Amino acid sequence: MIRLLVVDDSALMRRLLGAVFQAAGGFELAFARDGAEALELLPSFRPDVVTLDVNMPRMDGLACLDRIMLERPCPVVMVSSLTEAGAAETLMALEMGAVDFIAKPRGAVSLGMDELAPLLVEKVRAAAGARLRRSHRLAERVRLRAGLAPAGLRDAAPDLAAPRRAAPAPVPSPAPSPVPARGGGAPAERLVLVGCSTGGPAALDALLAPLPRGFPWPVLVAQHMPAAFTGPLARRLDKLCALDVLEVTRPMPLVPGQVYVGRGDADIILGRRAGGLVALAAPALPEHRWHPSVDRMVTSALSHLPAAGLVGVLMTGMGNDGAAAMARLRAEGGRTIAEAEETAIVWGMPGELVRAGGADAVLPLGAIAGTLIGWAS
Repeated sequence: MIRLLVVDDSALMRRLLGAVFQAAGGFELAFARDGAEALELLPSFRPDVVTLDVNMPRMDGLACLDRIMLERPCPVVMVSSLTEAGAAETLMALEMGAVDFIAKPRGAVSLGMDELAPLLVEKVRAAAGARLRRSHRLAERVRLRAGLAPAGLRDAAPDLAAPRRAAPAPVPSPAPSPVPARGGGAPAERLVLVGCSTGGPAALDALLAPLPRGFPWPVLVAQHMPAAFTGPLARRLDKLCALDVLEVTRPMPLVPGQVYVGRGDADIILGRRAGGLVALAAPALPEHRWHPSVDRMVTSALSHLPAAGLVGVLMTGMGNDGAAAMARLRAEGGRTIAEAEETAIVWGMPGELVRAGGADAVLPLGAIAGTLIGWAS
């Protein structure tokens, strides 16, 4: 039985969300009307998961999340609006420690909830088994338990208006020694393909921030997200990383050392023009459940480049998207990395790659960037 605390200022939303989880079965429910009431319930109800609305009176979702992560860390799924402002707040929440998010349905909420219900239940069940980052805001938690004043609200969150930071020097890590691509000579074109879902934005921070400005390969990213969220995600990563990070909204020539984030609700694929390879936003195909689809991105890359010119990286996320295509990539001579279970928020996608025998290396998140730098040198 999963103890779920539903926090929303709308009585209608509380009723609809309650009905969804009661119908699914396996949930013990409690409800709060705002962040302050949710904090009062934490010690007695001890939830396994919290669904947390962003915009509420008295204490909003971000302020409540801040206190949850300090006082009683547990998996939190944010419930946000499909707007630019909602996307920015949601990305802030993920940086602050939320495990995942769900976007409220547009239009009549009661009608859209039926369509949303299966995904909502799946995400909350996955969150119940999620692995929180133990080091996240550890110093603040220690200060709080010692009776000292913790840092101010959201102090740990990055200033997204700050100028781009310089590329950090690579930190030695337990990465394997640099390994050349299989199949002999190095191909003229090389590419890194990254797939992630639940927990992905924070994992992308850790993967991309250590890559130096002169990293010699383009990087394509398929992160499962709605279209309203991938633009803000790309802009946020662009401020945090030495590499240029772009959302693929039109055909974009692939340039070494640039990162291309697939547009949400579409798929990122490769095409070839007179000047070389380009990244494209393609309409989502129904045979792929998640978008941008990791499987489709990798399959598209294999149709334009030899596998020996490709490196696949599969990180945290529920489900199995990307596992089959990256296993094929490795079988045909490419290189693949799966994030290790001990650092993945949800070891679904990388776990499936490992179980399929498709991972050259199984690495903790902090070792992946160093490995890519080694393989590229």
